[in-house]
Amino acid sequence: MERISKAAFQLTLSDFKKSASRISSDIIKTPLLPFQYSDRTLMLKAECLQELGSFKIRAGANAIASANRSDLRNGVVTASAGNFGQGVAKAAQNRGLPVHVIVPDTAAKVKVEALLDLGAQVTTVPFSDWWSVMTTRSTGLDGFFIHPVAELEVISGNGGIGLEIFSQWPEVDVIVVPFGGGGMISGIALAMKALGKNPQIIACEIESSTPLKSAKSSGKPVQVARGESWIDGIGSTSVLPEMWPLLDELVDDVIVVSHLEAEEALRLLSSKAHLVSEGAGAVALAAAMKPQFSGKNIVAVISGGNIDPKTYGEILSRC
Repeated sequence: MERISKAAFQLTLSDFKKSASRISSDIIKTPLLPFQYSDRTLMLKAECLQELGSFKIRAGANAIASANRSDLRNGVVTASAGNFGQGVAKAAQNRGLPVHVIVPDTAAKVKVEALLDLGAQVTTVPFSDWWSVMTTRSTGLDGFFIHPVAELEVISGNGGIGLEIFSQWPEVDVIVVPFGGGGMISGIALAMKALGKNPQIIACEIESSTPLKSAKSSGKPVQVARGESWIDGIGSTSVLPEMWPLLDELVDDVIVVSHLEAEEALRLLSSKAHLVSEGAGAVALAAAMKPQFSGKNIVAVISGGNIDPKTYGEILSRC
């Protein structure tokens, strides 16, 4: 169960640099954009500007590029709420591979449509069935399965975000990361440690579902309710057990954001930063504006920009 965590703790700076080099033609080095806020220096890591509008292209591309050719003979299978599936589908498309994505029925329509546009075969299942795939890796499908979170190649691919943040702003004190499953926050934290740096690593969650906050409070993964939310991509029913040792060690704190705070942050990202963000990215900005970070050099990772247009318009109209 702890195989992934043990292997991830052994990743070196050389490993992260090799991953970044391996996927250099698949991704862009995203900018670190200033965001004016009165009592701190706040920067936005704009992963929403990746080609597919999400950081997940880093993980998907690295997982495919790292696989043996023989493993890929029947294509690729993954489980995703949308963004990771797009990353895998794009990386597979670039390499002439078929891909099958299992999505939950809670996935945003815009993300499912994007998967289809990329040529992916899509199977939609109830969230509980989708979560079962996430925990068991059992799909009943042919193809090389890539887990969207608990894969060493996913974690090391996401570590490139940490390398870039350090190269762009070595003085960073705090990095705030949306928490979905832990692949991104683990990669960033481990890359920073490999660089010999120790900024605070802060996870953020939405109030309707707080698996990491609850796990931190309980000292172990626990089941939590998953309430309705316009924010997809974060908010599940539990921390994956194989990711818990990493998250327990690497995440310094978890901030829970209300829906009203997330909506206001989404509007600010549009009006002040001129960025289209999905809900998870807005949660990161909302968390980064909390009073406890006064006087700090803080980065909020704006993880993606794939938001349902109708939802986006409704929230912006409530200015």
